[in-house]
Amino acid sequence: MEDGGGRGAGADVDGRGGEGEMDEEATQLDLTSFQLHDLGGVEIPETLVELDLTANRLSTLDARISRLSRLKKLSLRQNLLDDAGVAPISQWTAISGLEELIFRDNRLTCLPDVSIFKSLVVFDVSFNEIPSLNGLAKVTNTLEELYVSKNEVTKIDELSHLHRLRILELGSNRLRVMENLQNLSNLQELWLGRNRIRTVNLCGLQCIRKISLQSNRLTSMAGFQDCVVLEELYLSHNGIVKMEGLSSLQNLRVLDISSNKLTAIDDINALTRLEDLWLNDNQIASLEGIDTAVTGSKEKLTTIYLEHNPCASASDYVTILRRIFPNLQQIDSDVFM
Repeated sequence: MEDGGGRGAGADVDGRGGEGEMDEEATQLDLTSFQLHDLGGVEIPETLVELDLTANRLSTLDARISRLSRLKKLSLRQNLLDDAGVAPISQWTAISGLEELIFRDNRLTCLPDVSIFKSLVVFDVSFNEIPSLNGLAKVTNTLEELYVSKNEVTKIDELSHLHRLRILELGSNRLRVMENLQNLSNLQELWLGRNRIRTVNLCGLQCIRKISLQSNRLTSMAGFQDCVVLEELYLSHNGIVKMEGLSSLQNLRVLDISSNKLTAIDDINALTRLEDLWLNDNQIASLEGIDTAVTGSKEKLTTIYLEHNPCASASDYVTILRRIFPNLQQIDSDVFM
């Protein structure tokens, strides 16, 4: 997730404490990339609704933030905040109406206590050093987006109350098992790339539209067959030897199984909505039969990657693919205008 947004319409601020103007009803203050060590020289109007402090050098929180009773969005991304530095926020009841709180890319070693924020919708603690999800059980059940990528998390837990969660990002952790997802009935996006997962287990969830399990330890695709609304599936850089469990995924638009151990294209002939098909860096020997293998999406397919397979060494490789799939716009890195 990218934080940001331009400067607020009611604020023109020199974040280093120089000349600046701000009207009485300023609602947005963006101090991104000012490299501030503190906010001592910055005016912080109590009318603020959004405060963006991304890419500074803050190690503590300015106490004036605790008085921003109208604040809905607070981004502290890419600072120098440790656990002690963020601890005061758990007592700042005046800003308990926060809806978006970003601690991405700091120095946290545990989940901050955010239990006072009863309207929180987006919570981001990615790119820290957090070893577990302990404390997540106290986070409000209004949460819709949770980002905990690039940490040291070893177990998926304390999620059972988050019935409204739509996006869960746990990529680049130390997870070995997919578990405790069964109550996330509204989950639409699940990002688990760069973990140590060997087996797919979606715990009965059927509403997911995007799944990423790239760079794990999968050897089988079994487990996706009930995700009938799935639109995007990313499984590159695993050890998968066979395409299977895909024929029921009638809404699939993007399928990435690159960098695996496939020798053939299977189980997607009935799919009619495939637009992007990534099969590069496998062991597919020949293009023979590819028209039948992808027959359902023959007219729909716009992008196909097959480079670094034996079949891509054929002299008429591009010609064959363009003849079979008339609406292709891209073959490997070659884009056709």
